[in-house]
Amino acid sequence: MLKTKRINQIQDYVLEHETVSLDELVEVFGVSKNTIRRDVQMLVEQGDLKKVYGGVAVNHSTLISFNDRKVRSQLEKQKIAKLAADYVEDGDIIFLDSGTTTFEMLEFIKTKQITVVTNNIDFIVEAMPYENLNIFSAGGMVERKTKSFASFKGEDIFKTYNINKAFMASTGISLRNGVTNSSPLETEIKSSAVKKCSEIFLLVDSKKFDKYALTTYCELKAIDYLISDQLPNENYQQYAMEHDIKLVVPEEAPAN
Repeated sequence: MLKTKRINQIQDYVLEHETVSLDELVEVFGVSKNTIRRDVQMLVEQGDLKKVYGGVAVNHSTLISFNDRKVRSQLEKQKIAKLAADYVEDGDIIFLDSGTTTFEMLEFIKTKQITVVTNNIDFIVEAMPYENLNIFSAGGMVERKTKSFASFKGEDIFKTYNINKAFMASTGISLRNGVTNSSPLETEIKSSAVKKCSEIFLLVDSKKFDKYALTTYCELKAIDYLISDQLPNENYQQYAMEHDIKLVVPEEAPAN
């Protein structure tokens, strides 16, 4: 990964998460701690970030430029969510994973007659006005960092409910490490969703390709549909072809 590209991605990652430890950045970006320290120091010197104990945080004195970046990221997520929502039909029973991109699906499925099983707390709260959406909480411990329910009995949910489609999120994906997540507490429910549901949709923006986090919850070949804001590079396209994964991107999206 080119240094400039990695630094931009670190900046975006911290923007999304507000505060991040150096150890998490090491896991997500797959480089040494010394490299992360140098990259973070550059962003701190630019005024974009500030150091906190054990990590780095958004420098709110430069929030205007960060908000511009956040709006662009939001538009990408909305495009991905809209594409995913096109696969949701009246009568479906779906699992909707935690994450900001999966949350954006609400706007595009709120008029459909469906049942949603989810660990996404924001989705549960915002979906309350829509009586046509039957919402079942995954339950378990509240994971504040990701605003989700986490449980070590995730498999029980999928034994109980006949879920036919799962819409999944990821911190980063790679051909080597598969589909990864930064919260170990969420890993079991994610793994169970992939194993038990008949159709798996992975929603990831293009910045998450060739990145990985602490835990792998499934191999990339376990995914049926990979939905993103632009086509990944040729290695991913070839992999998708070999493993019968459908790549779904906006019509106007360029190749990576």
